[in-house]
Amino acid sequence: MNHLLRELAPVSELGWQTLDDEARQRLAPALAARRLVDFSGPKGWQHSATNLGRTDELESAPAEGVSGLRRRVLPLVELRSDFELSRPELRDIDRGADDSDLGTLDDAAHRIAAAENTAVFAGWQSAITGVAEATPHEPMTLGADDGEYPAAVAGAVEVLLQSGVGGPYGLALAPDEYKLVTETADRGGYPLAKHLRKIVEGPIVWTPGVSGAVVLSMRGGDFIFDSGQDVSIGYDSHDGEVARLYLEESFSFHVATPEAAVALTR
Repeated sequence: MNHLLRELAPVSELGWQTLDDEARQRLAPALAARRLVDFSGPKGWQHSATNLGRTDELESAPAEGVSGLRRRVLPLVELRSDFELSRPELRDIDRGADDSDLGTLDDAAHRIAAAENTAVFAGWQSAITGVAEATPHEPMTLGADDGEYPAAVAGAVEVLLQSGVGGPYGLALAPDEYKLVTETADRGGYPLAKHLRKIVEGPIVWTPGVSGAVVLSMRGGDFIFDSGQDVSIGYDSHDGEVARLYLEESFSFHVATPEAAVALTR
């Protein structure tokens, strides 16, 4: 038995397989930050800190004639998103129902994915420094309409090039901006998404939890997502009507090269 306590839940083996499959389907497109930064792991629930390779000098030592240093590490954080499923619905899964109502699981998956993306790009106070808040570059404006997007994205790429940061580059777009980009042609009739993809030479990613957009280098080594436990379903409690479950993960995020990204605001 591990800390997820799945053995204590009123969920069958088939039920767990169905829930895990549903969670993977919902999380795959929504965990957008992982498609744009370096992903390390998962390293397990007991993995608690990321080595930063640096030290802090200690003011004193336990004996004369020696000195001491403290290793600097980045503690992992834990995210949890709770949800409930009706026990009759779980029993119907065991009967072979292929139209199970798993809306609460879908909502929990969206919440935890958006929270992860927000932490990576915007930061998490006192826990994680995000890409957009770490960069020394001034934010650029996307523009009043979609016709200004190519110039804004090209301007961000130019800033990165002038800073000595090579590509390819990725473009994280908030859901509204992504919808606009994928449904729009530029003034010459060419699909806007293809135009932007040619500029960044990398992926354009739908990113719930992001405000506006972020252009960042994907050359590697600039942004590191260190995964302890990957997103998993655990058991909390149950009664005669519902099973109380949750999605949980642990991770840290480290910006090694702050100048390797530019934020674009609305």
